Parts: sequence; C-alpha cells; structure tokens
Amino acid sequence: MSTAGIDGGWAQGLRTRIIFGLLMAVLAVAAIASGDRVFAMFVGVAAVILAWEWTRLCGENRFGRTGLFVALAMLAVVLMAFLDRLPLALAGTMLAALLAFVSARAGSRANPFWIGAGVIYVGVPVASLIWLRGHDASGERMIFWLLTSVAMTDIGAYFAGRLIGGPKLAPRISPKKTWAGLIGAMIASAAIGIGFAHFDNSAPATGILAAAGACIAVVGQAGDLLESAVKRRFGVKDSSGLIPGHGGLLDRVDGLIVAAAALAFFQWTTAGSVLAWR
Repeated sequence: MSTAGIDGGWAQGLRTRIIFGLLMAVLAVAAIASGDRVFAMFVGVAAVILAWEWTRLCGENRFGRTGLFVALAMLAVVLMAFLDRLPLALAGTMLAALLAFVSARAGSRANPFWIGAGVIYVGVPVASLIWLRGHDASGERMIFWLLTSVAMTDIGAYFAGRLIGGPKLAPRISPKKTWAGLIGAMIASAAIGIGFAHFDNSAPATGILAAAGACIAVVGQAGDLLESAVKRRFGVKDSSGLIPGHGGLLDRVDGLIVAAAALAFFQWTTAGSVLAWR
C-alpha cells in the first residue's frame, strides 16, 4: 500500500472521529442546557448503552436476561439520584451488583464477577453525574466544566502524545499513551479551568479551577487506562462498534465516568466548599 493511501486512510478516520465527536458534544451540551430532567434522561439512555456494552464485553458478546437486569438497574439508579436519594441510589447499585452476579452465575454466564462489577463501574458514576448536576444553575455550570475538562484531557493527550512522544505511560496496558500525553492533558484541562474562571464570574478562583482541571486530567487518564486494561483482559479492541471512528460509548466516556465519581466524592467530603459555583 502506498504512503498516500495510508495517509488518506488516516485522514478519513480522523475526519470520522471529528464529525461524530462534534455530534456527541452537541448532544451533551444540549442535554445540559435543557434542564435537569432532560439531562437525567440523557444520562439514563447513556447508562443503558453502557450496561449493554459492558455485559456483552465481559459476557462473551451476550446480553440476555442478566444484561436486561443491569440496564433496568441503571435506570433505577438514575431515578433515585434525580429524586435526591443519593444514598439510596448507591445502596441500590451495590445490591444490583450482587444480584447481577447471582443472575450471571445462575444462568451459567461467563465472568459473573466482572458482570456484577460493571454495575458498580457504571452505576456509581451515573449517580454521581446526576447528583453533581442537581437542579440549579450552579450544577449546570459544574457539569459543563467537567465535560469540557475531560474532552480537553483527551485532546491534549492525543496531540501531545503524537507531537512529542517519548516514554510510555503504561506500555503493558495502553502502548500508545505517553508521559508527554499525560502532561499535555493536564495543561489542556488546566487551561480550560483558567478560561472558565476568567469568563464565568460565578466560578471558583482561577488557581483552584486550574488545579482541579489538572487533577481531572490525571483521573480521566487513569479511567482510560482502567478500561483499556479490562478490554485487554477480555481480548477486545473496542467496547462495541456503536460510534463510527470511536468504537463504543464506553470507549468515549471511560475517563468521564471515573472523573465524575472522583469529583462527586471530593464535593461530598468537602461539602462543596472548595469547588463552589455561586
């Protein structure tokens, strides 16, 4: 194959990624801006898709009754979180994980432990996103900052990794990730924080938001590596083929779901006193 053919294929793949990446971004922004109910429904749909992908990824490409139970459990978690019953949502997630494990074992499913673990892997971040969004404008701004920071983490890591290269971050898990990419991700996410603090008078202080953005980048990259390790464990390249140029939805939100859970834990332990939108 000629170099031109390779370059053309890479360019076509990049265009596909950009087009569908922008489409997903538009849908996410529209959901955030349309109010708490629309956002909760948006997260609910995403949670069902993630349940479908995870159950098939760990369960030898089968969904079945166990997968249906996991999907319905995710909708219940979304509803409880939306009704401000976060402790109940988290407790329900743990119970659903146990029941999914039992269901998988009873149905002679492969990897019942992993299927049950997926309920926690998806359910806790889903509840976290709904809780962080809340029902007021401050939650809307925080979620918008979080999603933008995670998106810039991916962009910063991608371009810094390609342009600089260098030592690998975790070669056994994800051979393409580099330390330069991680640093680029931290800088890009911190820059977004600085931008939010500059243009949004209700945002936290510049230094706090920049530092938080850098931390989000680290956590987001850790989430990416975690999903890569799971896929490597089960010998698959993508969680599904749902999104052209991107693989599955889980492949696109692997960093977000871990970052959302981490941010929710931080906000809970600090009572929202550090990262506070007014």
